[in-house]
Order: sequence, then C-alpha cells, then structure tokens
Amino acid sequence: MYLLLSWIFPLFCCCNEWNGLNTSQQTDANLQTLADTLKTSGNPADYYPTPKEETATAYDGYTLVWADEFNIDGKPSEEWSYETGFVRNEELQWYQAANASVENGCLLIEGRKENVVNPSYAPDNNNWNTNRSSAAYTSSCLTTQNSHTFMYGRFEIRAKIPVTQGAWPAIWLLGNMWEWPMNGEIDIMEYYLKNGVPSILANACWSSDKLWTAVWNESVTPFSHFLAKDADWADKFHVWRMDWDKNFIRIYLDDELLNEIDLATTFNQGYDNNYENPFNTRQEGFGHYLLLNLAIGSNGGIPDDYAFPLQYRVDYVRVYQRTNQITN
Repeated sequence: MYLLLSWIFPLFCCCNEWNGLNTSQQTDANLQTLADTLKTSGNPADYYPTPKEETATAYDGYTLVWADEFNIDGKPSEEWSYETGFVRNEELQWYQAANASVENGCLLIEGRKENVVNPSYAPDNNNWNTNRSSAAYTSSCLTTQNSHTFMYGRFEIRAKIPVTQGAWPAIWLLGNMWEWPMNGEIDIMEYYLKNGVPSILANACWSSDKLWTAVWNESVTPFSHFLAKDADWADKFHVWRMDWDKNFIRIYLDDELLNEIDLATTFNQGYDNNYENPFNTRQEGFGHYLLLNLAIGSNGGIPDDYAFPLQYRVDYVRVYQRTNQITN
C-alpha cells in the first residue's frame, strides 16, 4: 500500500499541473483520489494493532473488569501463566513460555519448527505424551488460571490468526473445578480442519454420563465463507466476542453471530454424580479461566513445514461484566 502511494502522489501532482490547477486545487484533488484509493482497498487499520493510545470501548451497562492491551514490549504480564510440554489431543507441539512475547502492541505466539527433547521420555510407556522422545515443533499456551476466573460477561478479543495447514489457534475457557468436561469448555474461536475442510468453530461442551465424554454444542463455519466476503481476510485482525449471561452464550466474529447456546440445555448428565451446569452454577469458587494457544498438528492437519514460523497475534483481550453483576 505505502509503496503504491509513494508513486501515486507525484503522478497526481504532475497531472494536476498539466491541467492548470492551482496549489489548493491540487491538494484537494490529491486527497480525494487518495481517499478513493484507500476506500477501494479496505480499511488499512484492519491490518494493524490498535494504536497504543486508544482506549477500550465503553458499553452501556457494562464495566471493564480486566484487560490486557499488550502495549509493553517484552514478556507477557505476570497475570499469564503457561502450559508446558505435551498437553492434550496428541498434538505435535511442545508448549513453552519462550514462544510468547509482546511486541509492537501485540501478544505474539509463535509456532516454530525446532526439536525439543522430552525429559519425561519413557519408551515402554503407553501414554502418548511420554513415549515420544522429542517434539519437532514448539509453541505457547497462555492462561489466566492463576490470576483471573470469570462467570458471565462480555469477552472481546482482537486477533490475527495463522491459517496455514497444521495450525490450530484457539481462544477458549475452562472451568477451574472438576475434570474435563464436567468443568465446561467454551471455544470462542478455533481454526482447524473439520472433515478435511478449513473451518472456524464456536463451541461449548459439558459432561455426558461417561468419563471424559463430552456433549457438544458446535458451530462450524467453513473458512471459505469468510474469504468470499474478503479475500484478504487472513491478513487482517478480527474481533471475536462472547456475550455470556445466565441464559445464553452467544459467540460473534466481527459482529456476525456464529453460535447461540441455550444454558437450559448444558447440565452435566451425572458422571461422578455431577449434575451441575458449568456455565451457570452457584458453586462457591467456581469460574472459568481464559486460554490463548497455538496448537500444531492433530485437528490442524499435517503441518506445512515451509510456512514456519507460524505467528498468532493478539491485539487485546477485554473482559466486561454487567455493572450490577460483577463476579470477577
């Protein structure tokens, strides 16, 4: 864009001189033509993090209870903790804090192709996370598990996600009590291959009457749906929003409703005698913590090694709650 404008401006000036326009007319004509050029190219701000001086959006009836604007370069704030090693879903990456940093107004989670030795390697063990001698990829998973948990609210996250094969970026929440899925899972955003098709998902799950068996309310939107509206979609930042109250969870992407989950349907179904509703419970001390991660492989598909490093950028995370219902 900037390279294009660097030669458009002199050209406009020359053309105006040939047409006999005065300086004021030249300026007006140049600005109007530039405005039209930008209009047809989309909003340049979509390609960049919000300016550091910009304040969080204020919503009537809501109070901003926690946010990270990622405006201080270096390590992420101490409010974030990190998962380590092989964690779930037989994914390929080794999670480590070293792949997370803050730069240029964004949290950067980087997926790297690099070998890391598994210190828990046990070749005779049947567990997938110990019978691998090493990992061929590294990444980060950041959580607020040790700092902030929430019940209800408006969650707003602006991010630019990698969509290369093998990438599985996510914005999600887990309850801080009981085993999965009794604790409840909310996926504000996942991107991966669903039945072989690149897709964006917005989900929630809770427990059936069997161990580690979830009941899902799942929304799957093919990635082609978004590309049809904007061929440059993957180059831009987008806003994921969840509005969560005692009756519904509604998940949006750039104000498009992706999923509406009726919380009258989300009760655990009795495994371990647990009939709680993990999204609407009065259990003392219970809340959901936020996770931001970039997984590699598994549902993401076979990684395209030529695309590494993968970069997942988060501009901000903002959590609002109803002013008269603050539970944070």
